[in-house]
Amino acid sequence: MFDFQEKVLVLTGANGGIPRAVARTFFDLGASLLLSDIDIEGLSEFASSLDPSGARVFVVQQDACRSDHATALATACQERFGKADYLVTGAGLYRDQLAATMTDEQWRETIGINLDGVFYTCRAIAPLLRDGGAIVNIASMAGHRGSYQHAHYAAAKGAVLSFSRSLALELAPRIRVNAVSPGLIDTPMVKPLLAARGDELLAATPLKRLGQPEEVARAIAFLCSDWASFITGETLHINGGLYIAS
Repeated sequence: MFDFQEKVLVLTGANGGIPRAVARTFFDLGASLLLSDIDIEGLSEFASSLDPSGARVFVVQQDACRSDHATALATACQERFGKADYLVTGAGLYRDQLAATMTDEQWRETIGINLDGVFYTCRAIAPLLRDGGAIVNIASMAGHRGSYQHAHYAAAKGAVLSFSRSLALELAPRIRVNAVSPGLIDTPMVKPLLAARGDELLAATPLKRLGQPEEVARAIAFLCSDWASFITGETLHINGGLYIAS
C-alpha cells in the first residue's frame, strides 16, 4: 500500500461524494489535508469526523468560480503546510438542462465551476508543489462521449481533459498531471440520472453495478503515488466498461 506520510494533499470540492472518499483514502495513507469547498459548514463537520484533533486536516471555504479564492487557498496552504505534494480538483456542478433552453447564467455557472475553477486552482497551487508532485483533475465520462441534458457539463469536462494534457507538458518534468474520468459512481450527484435512466445504464455497463467513490479515490491515489512515476498527460477511465476507450 502507498505511504503518504509527510505528504500534503490539496483537495477542492472536498465535501462532495468522490472527494470525501479521496480525503479519507489519503488521510488513511498518512497524508495531511488542505480541504476546500463552498459549503464550509458541511466541510468542517466532515473534517472533524476525519481528524477530531485538527492536526492533519485544515479547511478553507472556496468558491471555484472565483480566482481570488484560489489565491487564498494557495496562501492558506503556504501558511499552514509550507508546501504541497498533490492537488486533486474535485469541485463540480451537474444539473439537467437542454442546450436549447439553457440560460447564459446556467452556462456560465457550470463552466465556471467545472472548468474555470480547475484552471484557477492549478495555476495557484502548482508553484507550491514539491518536485515529484502530482495533479489529478477529476473529469467525467461525459467529457468523452457527451451527455444528454448536460451539454455545459460535458463541454467543461472535455476542456478539463485537454487542459490537463497541456498542463502536463508545461509542468514536466517537475510535476506530473493526469485526469480521471468516472462513470456512474454511487454518489448523490447521480441520483436523478439513475431515477430516470438507471436500469438502462446499468444494463449497458459490463460490470453490472455502480462504481463506489472509494474505487475512484484509489485510482487517484495510484496516480499520485510513485507507482505511477512514469505516467503523465493521461486519463484513467473508471466506469465499469460503460465507455471503453484506449
